[in-house]
Amino acid sequence: MAFHEVRFPANLSFGSVGGPERRTDVVTLANGFEERNTPWAHSRRRYDAGLGLRSLDDIGELIAFFEARQGQLFGFRWKDWADYKSCRASRKVRFDDQVIARGDGETVSFQLIKRYRSGDAFYDRPLKKPVRGTVRAGVQGDELLDGVHYEVDLSSGVITFAEPPLAEAEVTAGFEFDVPVRFDTDSIRTSVSSFQAGEIPDVPVVEVRV
Repeated sequence: MAFHEVRFPANLSFGSVGGPERRTDVVTLANGFEERNTPWAHSRRRYDAGLGLRSLDDIGELIAFFEARQGQLFGFRWKDWADYKSCRASRKVRFDDQVIARGDGETVSFQLIKRYRSGDAFYDRPLKKPVRGTVRAGVQGDELLDGVHYEVDLSSGVITFAEPPLAEAEVTAGFEFDVPVRFDTDSIRTSVSSFQAGEIPDVPVVEVRV
């Protein structure tokens, strides 16, 4: 898939509206009960980048970014201001924010994940676009050093340790992350007069699988 490892201007994504969506097939049976199934293992996020525009300079910056991505052709990084950390938004990233795996004494590479929990139910979201310089990791409660004990692939979200964690050892990580997205349109319609009058263009953005 064509993807540019560049982030949509964070000042323009701030104020945008969006979030996760799911796809659920609901069948109502003759007795009134329902059967519900989903073809998606993971949620997909959608945003409207137009709501973050505040000036004509912002429109110019948006158009330049849109043209460089050639519309829908190339994906890019997006900062979801409502959900961009392995921890709560009010906290600082720690090396033990998330348990991403347990060691088996052989495996050295692990996918970064974030667990969303409510009661006994939970969802593990694989995160493929960590932010440079924010990833911290540890094994069995001890923080390790980036570049010494492990390395992170920023394009895939895979962390690789210099030595395999011991069997049953908790592998933990904390990080900031972006969402891989693309524009969900090949045209942006703007008007100086309408923007000055308070009308904001629709700029749909949708998450992509990478």
